[in-house]
Amino acid sequence: MGIQEIAHATGLSKATVSRALRGLPTVAGTTIDQVRRVADELGYVPSSAAAGLATGRQHAVGVVVPVIDRWFTTKALGGVDAELRAAGYDLVLYNLGGPGGDRHRAFRRTMLRQRVDALVLLSLVLDETERRELQVSELPTVVIGGPAHDLRNVGVDDHEVAALAVTHLTGLGHREVAYVGGQDEAGFSVAVPYRRRDGFTAAMERAGAAIRPAWYADGRFSFAGGVVAGTALLDVPAAERPTAVVCASDEMALGVVVAAHRLGLDVPRDLSVTGVDGHEYGEVLGLTTVAQDPEAQGRVAARAVVLEAQGASPAPLAPSAARLVVRGSTAPPCR
Repeated sequence: MGIQEIAHATGLSKATVSRALRGLPTVAGTTIDQVRRVADELGYVPSSAAAGLATGRQHAVGVVVPVIDRWFTTKALGGVDAELRAAGYDLVLYNLGGPGGDRHRAFRRTMLRQRVDALVLLSLVLDETERRELQVSELPTVVIGGPAHDLRNVGVDDHEVAALAVTHLTGLGHREVAYVGGQDEAGFSVAVPYRRRDGFTAAMERAGAAIRPAWYADGRFSFAGGVVAGTALLDVPAAERPTAVVCASDEMALGVVVAAHRLGLDVPRDLSVTGVDGHEYGEVLGLTTVAQDPEAQGRVAARAVVLEAQGASPAPLAPSAARLVVRGSTAPPCR
């Protein structure tokens, strides 16, 4: 199966089909979508080896992740992979393996130069040495899920994400609202937790709601951490408990819900809980959340670096969409 068959099926010229498969900016987006859809239906597999001989490119994009087993990571990777396959590029994965992993290996100039044409970084904050390595490599680079110095970023506005949750709860009448966030020990970007916490604080101040320092809890961006943080916030006399909790991730929010149930509290009668992400488990369990789409973010990032690797000028990337999804875990306060 080759380009001639795709051209025949779409009624386009072979030259247009070739440009569309490469995602070149000279081809309309609707045409690119049509050609890629037909290519998938016909089982077309581009020859990256032949293309590399002709262009000097590897037709591969490196994706660097702090860990491989997180919901956001797997969803974003799915989007990157889908876009790269459609464009005829391979995905080369560099898993840093958490805080104890070998970051130096992933950022060595020799490896980056020899194997990939561009880079996508997931939720990483780079140190000075790593930034210097990227500058020397001159590889097109985009970060997903948190701002990084001097690099383009695809992700939600984390201040606004937290504000959406606070506005929803204060609109229901809640004034005693706690926050569960903290740093992710797996090595994810430190910027995202701080920005979401600051967004929560600013939104509470705008609403005229009191902020208690004791109601900021560290959930370590994990389900287990959410259980621990929720227990610390809720295992106190009723008068000292918050009526609602904003969590910086759905996994922590689900942990807080479990902690509440273990203490005999009803959600949402005794406690309203919100999360951030749009995790499928949250949908099943009726969690109110501020949903984002990491798969779409992965597609946007992959498309951007491929176009730049093919010679296009870097273009600004707009903030990704986030939306409040109201489910059964929030209600007006009982007190």
